Amino acid sequence: MLTLTENANTIAATIVAQQGSTPDAGLRIHSSGTEAEPRFAVTIAPTPEPGDEVIGDEELRVFLERAVAEALDDKVLDASVDEQGAVSFTLLPQPA
Repeated sequence: MLTLTENANTIAATIVAQQGSTPDAGLRIHSSGTEAEPRFAVTIAPTPEPGDEVIGDEELRVFLERAVAEALDDKVLDASVDEQGAVSFTLLPQPA
């Protein structure tokens, strides 16, 4: 199952708190590429879509599109904020 670093959890929870429109809002990760060249997009969603896998805790809920949940099953999501305030997410392999 996808896990989040402490940094990613903190940054994502802050974004969802600022931009979420409902108490059930969360970070949604969905596919935006092709099978040959997978890409993932991150958005703030008011609720999970039908079929989404939901992970997280009381601080942050993450909604994963079904195909994305499978593709990221062995990954760790990290996040950082640059000097201009732009957030970037990075996928890393889970430690063995």
